[in-house]
Amino acid sequence: MKSKIRRNQIPVIEGSANVFAALGLADAEDLRFKAELTRQICNRIQKLGLSQVQAASRLGLKQPDVSKLVHGRHTGFSAGRLIALLNKLQIDVEIVQRPHVKFAGRRGTIRVREAAG
Repeated sequence: MKSKIRRNQIPVIEGSANVFAALGLADAEDLRFKAELTRQICNRIQKLGLSQVQAASRLGLKQPDVSKLVHGRHTGFSAGRLIALLNKLQIDVEIVQRPHVKFAGRRGTIRVREAAG
């Protein structure tokens, strides 16, 4: 991480693409993956114009659980369950495996991308 000081401003520290890794959390990749899946669920609920009650009915959840997800809190949800929720919102999830290229001790990465269309 690099620290930059702009004129008359507080110092800004340039971080990585993974805030969980920047915080030094051991399960940073898993947390980032679940956060991205949660973001996709929230986006889909908005795109479909569903209320939290309607989304809860469609997802088989209670409204407070939908509220947690809509506010970015994925605690208590496994990655598999989040993927299943996306499926219930008519989103197909594709997992691609490919050989890993190791950079400076870095582990493999998990990406979530939204397809066009």
